[in-house]
Amino acid sequence: MQLFVITPPTTAAAEPHVAGALLAAGLAALHLRKPGAPAQELAAYIEAIPEEFHPRLVLHSHYELVPHYGLRGAHLPAGRRAAGPPPWRPDSDFTLSTSFHSLAEVAQHRRRYDYVFLSPIFDSLSKPGYGAAFDLGTLPGALARWAARPSYRPQVLALGGIAAANLGAVREMGFAGAAALGAVWQSPDPVAAFQALQLSC
Repeated sequence: MQLFVITPPTTAAAEPHVAGALLAAGLAALHLRKPGAPAQELAAYIEAIPEEFHPRLVLHSHYELVPHYGLRGAHLPAGRRAAGPPPWRPDSDFTLSTSFHSLAEVAQHRRRYDYVFLSPIFDSLSKPGYGAAFDLGTLPGALARWAARPSYRPQVLALGGIAAANLGAVREMGFAGAAALGAVWQSPDPVAAFQALQLSC
């Protein structure tokens, strides 16, 4: 099961160093979500991470930096989806992802993306009051139906309240993986927290 990490919206001074340590510990993909940050700030963040890990970085904004630095791909927030994919997307090797908040959205739009986040599956750890929005009993059937199709695309990853204690349930429901935020960045030792998540996958 894949395990991704999403960054906090604001950047602490040591965060790029911690991000590099997470990638060195085996993180498959780090989503750089920095709404409102200028391109120069994102570029500096990327350059603070060892170049060998750049192919595992996904940007939520300033998509022109993806081909410039040879990153993994782009993630389209809901407000950006109507504008369509970045101009380099056709026939490129870069991934394209987005986030959905209902099974109906996934069913209708999923084929445009390589993978999608479905949220919130559990009560959010990073957004107080942002509670789980799904009947967990309905998810295995929907995920199994999509996975059974020969042209199945994309992979669906769980987002929202992801913690070591519930990754087993995520796997049993049939998700291809999960994306964590609060469980990692709210820990006094984000790398140890990520490794605990890895052990539960």
